[in-house]
Amino acid sequence: MISFALKTLRHRKAGFAGAFVALLCAAALVTACGMLLETGLRGGVMPERYAGAPMIVAGDQYVRQAKESGKQKAKLLSERRWIPSSIAERIARTPGVTKVVTEVSFPYAGFTAHGWESAALTPFKLAEGRAPRAADEVVVDARHADRQIPGYRVVGVTEQALPSQDTIFFTTGEARRLAGRDGLVTAIGVWPRVDVTVQGAVVYTGDERGAVEFPDAENSRVMLISLGGALGGTSLLVAILVVVGTFALSMQQRRREIAMLRAVGATPRQARKLIGGEALLIGLVAGPLGAGAGILLGLWLRTRFVALGAMPANLRLVVSPFPAIVAAVTTLVAAWVAARVSARRTARIRPVEALGETALSAGGLPPVRLIAGLIALAGGVALTIVLSSLSTEAASSPVTMLTALVWTTAVALLGPSIARAATALPLRAPGVVGYLARKSLRAGTGRLASVITPLTLMTAMTCTILFVQTTMGHAARSELNAGVRADYVLGPGASADAARKVPGVRTATEVLRTSVRIDLEKYAVQAVTPDGLGRTMDLGVVAGSLDGFGDMSAAISRTAAERLDAGLGDQVRLVLGDGTPATVRIAAIYARGLGFGDLTLSYRLVAGHVDDPRGTVLVAGGDREALGRLPGVTVLDQAQAAEAGTPNAAVTYVAMGLIIAFCAIAVVNTLAMSTLARSRELALLRVVGTTRRQVARMLRTETLTATVLAVVAGTAISLVTLVAFSKGMTGSALPYAPPVTYLAVVVAVAGLALTATAIPARFLLRPRPADALGARE
Repeated sequence: MISFALKTLRHRKAGFAGAFVALLCAAALVTACGMLLETGLRGGVMPERYAGAPMIVAGDQYVRQAKESGKQKAKLLSERRWIPSSIAERIARTPGVTKVVTEVSFPYAGFTAHGWESAALTPFKLAEGRAPRAADEVVVDARHADRQIPGYRVVGVTEQALPSQDTIFFTTGEARRLAGRDGLVTAIGVWPRVDVTVQGAVVYTGDERGAVEFPDAENSRVMLISLGGALGGTSLLVAILVVVGTFALSMQQRRREIAMLRAVGATPRQARKLIGGEALLIGLVAGPLGAGAGILLGLWLRTRFVALGAMPANLRLVVSPFPAIVAAVTTLVAAWVAARVSARRTARIRPVEALGETALSAGGLPPVRLIAGLIALAGGVALTIVLSSLSTEAASSPVTMLTALVWTTAVALLGPSIARAATALPLRAPGVVGYLARKSLRAGTGRLASVITPLTLMTAMTCTILFVQTTMGHAARSELNAGVRADYVLGPGASADAARKVPGVRTATEVLRTSVRIDLEKYAVQAVTPDGLGRTMDLGVVAGSLDGFGDMSAAISRTAAERLDAGLGDQVRLVLGDGTPATVRIAAIYARGLGFGDLTLSYRLVAGHVDDPRGTVLVAGGDREALGRLPGVTVLDQAQAAEAGTPNAAVTYVAMGLIIAFCAIAVVNTLAMSTLARSRELALLRVVGTTRRQVARMLRTETLTATVLAVVAGTAISLVTLVAFSKGMTGSALPYAPPVTYLAVVVAVAGLALTATAIPARFLLRPRPADALGARE
């Protein structure tokens, strides 16, 4: 039967081309997602500043906690952990250590600033000038030789300029003063002749030095693991749904052929072996080609993530054979299973019944398919209930996509019943074209169901992906608009003390954004100066009060309080961004957590434990022009501040856009296959007197009917999913879907469907009817 499968491939080019395209795109998508996941797991960053030191001693960048099972779990800190400078003295006394260099690293005026003593870590050498000696002297890198530094004199320029950071050196004393971490250093460079162990810090060598130098790279790796896993899982489920649908349509178009094989003596086992062999042959070609395309897609994704700032340029994309192998094998298995499942009913019927199947559609759904559809419906209901109870983005994001997919799977499984119910309605377009379209749809409910599935998938996934982001963004903006009482917001680096001296300013509140860990879970934090807070910010306090808010006080959002099962007066043990433990007492509970963070802490508690203490300043009163004259200050009004606080969803759009693109390809693929398989039917219509124009209009009417059904089903799926998502994440059951955006989705789906039908139809209608019938025979 395998040799027979090779012969059939040559005579069913359209159907097999559709399956080939679906498998190729699936392999490409899975490969690209696998590359992201593998980069998150194994990707490394080459050191730049630390390249000259064979060993770097720095703080443990993870917070660790022992669980009841005895295992230790670790989560990445959001800020750099500093270590005591006394460790350098102990290391220097270790036999076999030839050199020890300490360094502090902090942001300053767009530079990454250090003390000159750490220049040896790269090593930096002077191209001109001299090293800084006085507190008002600095050395800049070669890229900024002509740069003027306010308040400081440039006395030297280095030969080097690091690829991904602009560097400035102060004197050791001035750097320690500006860093504001008395007795602490960022890292220690060590030149040992023997192995060195250090108490109270971690030793890093090789590419591990890059992870210490670039903490953002570690955050990006964690993001890639999460994104690659979620996107890969969603892509795989979408791919399976699309591939199964493609093979199901192919089997519908081959009923006559399989029936003839059964009539001349082929056994069900031989028929299934034939179909499975064809699928394997297609998969063996499409899988490797798709995996190769997926590598290019992964490289493009990496470029986009770097451009969006979600991934540092020096985080190398891991390109190994594993994602391609997994994608090729997965595609091959999916093709074989999809073909066997799709052919199950056709291959099992008796020869005489098989011939009858070519003339009449099956009367109802097979029991197995009906049961599977009902199970999918039950799964959709269960996932919707679960989704409505999830209040964290990390938990809700994968469940949201899975919920939409399970509902779509239910529609795909029950599609023939939905199609029959829709075509039974006493509705049709006027005239001969409407009559022909209605009769064609009623006679081909299986074909209609196959077309509805990818259109529903595209509508549901597109609306869900787009409107999850708009729902969260709108909720956050609404809370910020309602809660920011300040007249102006001064951008990062502004001085609250300077703002308070501007005539007319009633109060100024410093705001710093970071995160903390509570039982290893991450919580978003805003740190504020409490004086005059009520004039600049309204958190929507629902219990307690912000009066007397002190350094060890905390206000907590209602959602976070529920997650922690905490109430007023309770003490909460947390770990600040740099790993420093702290205990705070809950003074107030507020409602506007999306706009202002899960926790509100004291600025004085947090400012000394972040990499960049430059926050924004909320100002009540004053004059915009006068505030704008403050050095290095950007002034925003309330509306601009709310917009600036909106989460950036660009990375999600890029990643999930691949799934939307795959769904669009599936739509084109399925509609083209469906149309090209109707050459005999269309030729017969023209033989009995139907004009080319009437046939084209009939096809458009059928496609629009399928599109309307799919858009209704897809919209319902996305609406149910979004309502549950919004209920859990925002507390409101009303998601936010901009009407213009939704209309654009509907127009795009309809335009894609009509185009995918019109182009192959034009080729089919070119020959004369008699020629078309002759070619078909």
